[in-house]
Amino acid sequence: MSDYKKTLNLPATSFPMKANLKQKEPELLDFWAKSGAYAAMVAARDGKPRYVLHDGPPYANGRLHMGHALNKILKDIIVKSRHMAGYQAPYVPGWDCHGLPIEHKVEQQLKEKGKTDLPAVVIRKLCREYAMKFVDIQRKEFKRLGVFGEWDDPYLTMKPAYESATATVLCEFVENGAVVRGKKPIHWCISCKTALAEAEVEYADEKSPSVFVRFPLTDPRAAAVLPGADPANTYAVIWTTTPWTLPDNMAVAVHPDLDYVLAAAPGGRYLVAKELLPGLAKRFGWETFEVLAETAGASLEGLVARHPFYDRPSPLVLGDHVTLEAGTGLVHTAPGHGREDYDVGMRYGLDILSPMDDSGRFLDSVEFFRGKDVFEANPLVIEKLKEVGHLLAESGISHSYPHCWRCKKPVIFRATTQWFVSMEKNDLRKRALSAIENDVEWIPAWGKERIHNMISGRPDWCISRQRNWGVPIIALLCASCDAAYNDPAWMMSIAEKFANHPHGCDYWFEAPLEDIVPKGLTCPHCGGTHWVKEDDILDVWFDSGTSFAAVLEQRPECRFPADMYLEGSDQHRGWFHSSLLASIGARGVAPYRSVLTHGYVVDGEGRKMSKSVGNVISPQEIIDKHGAEILRIWTSAVDYRDDIRISDEIVNRIVEAYRRIRNTCRFILGNLGGFAPSDAVTPEDMLPLDRFALDSVIREHDRMCAAYEKYEFHKVFHGLHNLCITDLSAFYLDIIKDRLYVSGEKSLERRSAQTALWTILTLMVRDMAPILSFTAEEVFGHTPLPLRGDAATVFLAEEPDLAPWRLADAERTRFEGVAALRGEITKAIEPRRKAGEIGHSLETRVEVFLPDALADELGDLSGIDLREICIVSQVTVTRADAAAIPDDAWRSEDIPGLCVAVAKAEGGKCARCWVVSGELGIDPNHPEICPRCAAVLHHCQAAS
Repeated sequence: MSDYKKTLNLPATSFPMKANLKQKEPELLDFWAKSGAYAAMVAARDGKPRYVLHDGPPYANGRLHMGHALNKILKDIIVKSRHMAGYQAPYVPGWDCHGLPIEHKVEQQLKEKGKTDLPAVVIRKLCREYAMKFVDIQRKEFKRLGVFGEWDDPYLTMKPAYESATATVLCEFVENGAVVRGKKPIHWCISCKTALAEAEVEYADEKSPSVFVRFPLTDPRAAAVLPGADPANTYAVIWTTTPWTLPDNMAVAVHPDLDYVLAAAPGGRYLVAKELLPGLAKRFGWETFEVLAETAGASLEGLVARHPFYDRPSPLVLGDHVTLEAGTGLVHTAPGHGREDYDVGMRYGLDILSPMDDSGRFLDSVEFFRGKDVFEANPLVIEKLKEVGHLLAESGISHSYPHCWRCKKPVIFRATTQWFVSMEKNDLRKRALSAIENDVEWIPAWGKERIHNMISGRPDWCISRQRNWGVPIIALLCASCDAAYNDPAWMMSIAEKFANHPHGCDYWFEAPLEDIVPKGLTCPHCGGTHWVKEDDILDVWFDSGTSFAAVLEQRPECRFPADMYLEGSDQHRGWFHSSLLASIGARGVAPYRSVLTHGYVVDGEGRKMSKSVGNVISPQEIIDKHGAEILRIWTSAVDYRDDIRISDEIVNRIVEAYRRIRNTCRFILGNLGGFAPSDAVTPEDMLPLDRFALDSVIREHDRMCAAYEKYEFHKVFHGLHNLCITDLSAFYLDIIKDRLYVSGEKSLERRSAQTALWTILTLMVRDMAPILSFTAEEVFGHTPLPLRGDAATVFLAEEPDLAPWRLADAERTRFEGVAALRGEITKAIEPRRKAGEIGHSLETRVEVFLPDALADELGDLSGIDLREICIVSQVTVTRADAAAIPDDAWRSEDIPGLCVAVAKAEGGKCARCWVVSGELGIDPNHPEICPRCAAVLHHCQAAS
């Protein structure tokens, strides 16, 4: 027997079956760096429409976690897909470098070394070094993920130019009158000793004391409103879970529209909400009680109760915030410790009392509790209430309570003098809500309602922090009366100097006072001439929120507004929120045209990742085991708009899916040997099967492009995966193996298939590139050089003209019928194969009996080789009504009237193509092969 294997066109490629991504990916990263792939990608679209995705800066503190990886890969997919769609899509990564977490870490390190009370400039220097350390670490880790961008020139919120831009936006807010300085209650961390923004507060369950307290209602006027009231033993009853705020009580609030009753019970006469009386009586152990009077809350306004343990009045005031959800219907009001309390206090002219230091310790002026912090004071207040006889009931309650995002300790509401951006001045709230509704696309749509509710209900923006590491609030304080001087023109001159100082706003801390204070400046309030620098810094959310001014307006690659901001769902109260307010306040428009939100990364069971639970998976862990490509696929494979699960099982499924995609690429590469663009056939000459397969891939390409456009990356990945395993591997590639291997090297049959494969691969690598960037580049690099054109990287590969290759609807429908027929024939063969009557399908002869409807749809099947398509050796097609159908024929359940008779093929097996033929030996020179193979060999011999 002759060795005909040497005469076959067997696949050959240097593209390895085993990905070995851990070793290959660093090589590709090095290739991209040395070839300037990102810069070339951007330059290639010079003059094209620009698409700007503005990077929300991650915090320069610690190694990357899975949330970081998800976020950056999503951004990279968008940037690259927009480039592939024809846009110029630059990407400027950035880092948030200021703030409490970094300063807190530096202080811990200094404390361990016994170094405290260092000058602000020294602390800032150490914070800058700490931040830069993690910028470098995270930059390396982001690049390892295959993320393209301006990595050599990112934006950093601690760069002088950025700090100057932030300070300039603050000046603009001051100039339009939106910045005010005053005493208001804000979230305060007594551990970190600073004010906190809403976005810096987390909520966790906390056990608090729950007390019911009676306030003596000694006002003799009470009897006129509440018949039966006796100044000697009548009480207004309140409930609170913060006993430590009782020393600062200034009033008791009731709702004007609720009904209240005066009830006689053991120990006195008690004023409570009518609806809550039965439950309160049970709680207080009143076996009997009598309602003496009933009145509306509005009539109680102006009556004066007395503080339970201090000799001062506590008037009854009206407040719409009073509810019947819990308590007594009367609310203890301490304007220095609550937002609604403050509003009520301002309306009634109450003192905003908050006599404590930055550590939450009561000042010496606070009788009974001086020197105690608020949480130490809780049991002492309760004991004092017992002592004076005004504690009605006591218990504990577990409830959601605010905690500091950094130290994780409970925070308090505390009235201090702070700087605020007014939400009402210049209609900031109203304009922001209008932009949310009318000017921004929210992806997914629920993001609109989420941020709308946050903006509509938020208080004035507290922009001051009592720390060192950040952009200082440019203002002078009168040493005599604490009045502030912040003239906008003077502020602007200071802000401009930040840009030229080596360390930006360190200028403020280093410059002598005489260089800062305008000559001859006197205080307009007291006439004082002695000034000190304001040492508060700006809220870091103001820092990052002004990136539109520092980056979008300043960087030539960018533009304002950005096309997209993309972050996790927590940023509706963070960066999306502060950026919107800063941009609306300073520019009058939103900084973004669209906002895309992704969910949190959770484990395979949907639980939050936690070191204590032991379910944390790090990006590096997956990279070390499988490669960054698997992380990129994971990011795209799920609907990121929900929480995203990851586990070993999920990763293993992704690895298997990747293997199938890679093997498909390898098969195509292996069969492009010897093919050049000049060998491509025209659409008119391409065989029908190849036209149909190419058209199917083009249509899937269209769907993937549309999915990229809509940010539906899971549809891209699953479309690509299904294309490889179904339309290609299980159908087209399986069919054309025979033709590719057996036909003449330069025959129309082989060139037609190769032309289709070349075009298919060109589309596949372009569709893969935004997600499977490493593999797309590797495949592109293994594509025969003539087929790559001038592109040095896959990201410079252009899309071919697809219009000539698209099938007309009628032809496509016809071939879809052929494909469906193939599926039914395969079903017919399967029982015989399982029974052992037939081995390989090439051992089969089939006779197909078509029902009239299908026969009319398929036509005369001219140009369609059913033997090839069905991978059998012999096939005949007959109309079902034109011949007798054997009794043992297989009958289709899906195509009524279709029958298929299956039998062993007649003849011998060709030694070259393995097709069973009854014509072996016709060529005496090749007695073991079929006429088709003999003709190929004769043609090759003649050509040589």
